Amino acid sequence: MLDGPVLETARLRLRPPQEADFAGLCALMGDEQTARHIGGVTEPALTWRSMAMVMGHWMIRGYGFFTVEEKSTGDWVGRVGPWNPHEWPAPEVGWSILRSQWGKGYGPEAAGAALDFVFDRLGWERVIHLIAPENANSAAVARKLGSVNTGETAQIPGFPGSLTDVWAQSKADWAVNRARLVHALTP
Repeated sequence: MLDGPVLETARLRLRPPQEADFAGLCALMGDEQTARHIGGVTEPALTWRSMAMVMGHWMIRGYGFFTVEEKSTGDWVGRVGPWNPHEWPAPEVGWSILRSQWGKGYGPEAAGAALDFVFDRLGWERVIHLIAPENANSAAVARKLGSVNTGETAQIPGFPGSLTDVWAQSKADWAVNRARLVHALTP
């Protein structure tokens, strides 16, 4: 099991990934609609390798995608967090939420906690989100976070021919946008 920080929001717990997350990750990566913009549907053997890669990112960088759990049930919701592999365009916070959990506001809630983490604890000054132009759901999450589409496109290393929009915000932007997000998430 990986050792690392555990972040909590009103409804969610974000923790380092562990082997027990494999079934949730298989559900995420086995669903065409949720996997479409993150490399496509993968069989369990490739999903296992992807999980090992994410855990390796934690070992190398000291951070990575968090497993997101619903606090009240312990249910696996998705993965959200900082990501910066070799030759990545810039440090990123990304998100992937199970389709059964869409519409509950978990994406912005978990990504907001991840932004707090990267700006306050990792000392990042700017963060990006690489979002396929046709991925309206992720663009909506980025907008809720206060990130803006910079108009740039990026080639994602390891995914030849896949150009994505670069959404971004600075640490100073997040200081303002965070208060707005917290207000929007409060029932």
